Amino acid sequence: MALRPARLVALLPARVRALLPARSAVNGRRLRLALTLLPLLLLAVWAAVDWRTVHGGAVRLASADPWWLLAGAVFTALCSVASACIRQGAVPERLPPGQLLAVQFAAGAAGHALPGNIGAHAVVLRFLRRRDIPLARATSSLALYSAVKPVAKTLVIVVFVIAFPGTLRLTELLPKGETLALAGAITGVSLAALVTLITTVRPLRRPLIGGLRTALSDTRLVHSRPVRAVSLWGGAAAFPLCQGAVLASVGSSLGLPVSWTQMLFVYLVASTAAGAVPAPGGLGPMDAALVFTLVAFGAPATLATTTVIGYRVLTVWLPLLPGTFVLSALVRAKVL
Repeated sequence: MALRPARLVALLPARVRALLPARSAVNGRRLRLALTLLPLLLLAVWAAVDWRTVHGGAVRLASADPWWLLAGAVFTALCSVASACIRQGAVPERLPPGQLLAVQFAAGAAGHALPGNIGAHAVVLRFLRRRDIPLARATSSLALYSAVKPVAKTLVIVVFVIAFPGTLRLTELLPKGETLALAGAITGVSLAALVTLITTVRPLRRPLIGGLRTALSDTRLVHSRPVRAVSLWGGAAAFPLCQGAVLASVGSSLGLPVSWTQMLFVYLVASTAAGAVPAPGGLGPMDAALVFTLVAFGAPATLATTTVIGYRVLTVWLPLLPGTFVLSALVRAKVL
């Protein structure tokens, strides 16, 4: 059973409890107001730190084809729909579609503030808890969401490799032997550390095993319902394709000499390679991987950089402001 906030406070030392403000209606309103203004504050900080990227991208995209940019904006919106389908497919209970889509749109804005998509998961977890879904099951749905997306993306990459063997320049994209060895060593050390932590630290063993059992039980239950399974895997396969379509739309608006098939594959490969680096929203490593892969497919470096900036404007900056306002509205409406 999940601990309530009052129980958590009771576990704190007396000196720490004395520093906490007393529970009252006024303090509750102040807390909701702070949570409402926090996303706007994060947005202002983000804009101040990365203002050059936004301004440079807007200037370079001024000469782009507006219809292709509009298509990219539509594909950006479809990314939230695909993510909402995955979220619904990860829980047996039926969630209200309108609220789920709004929460996922707001979670997209929160996900760009913290690495590893932690912000988005926190927003969705709060929404599931408000829907009276137990904490263990809500957490297991987040784990299933995170596990299904890379598996589905890998399957999509395999389909591309089989369907378009002559179009994709695989030999130029494969990493060198040293890089593969380093990645394998890092993966092995990480797994060994995780296993050692679970087996040696007893307080972690019981909740982890319990969470694993809940996750396996919910996974079997979800896959026993065809509608949930289709929503889960269909959304997971559609999400990277929608993201890749945003990149391809921006490239087409700038006249990038790379086919749509190649640009979709560029996103799939680059996002997979950059996913190992826990940067907020994949910023930094993802951008570098996209530019490198586009250049490998024959795109000029300057045009490839402009394409990636346009992709970031559409997927990060364009939905960030409305997503932040939606997040604040959901907090005020007590949906979160």
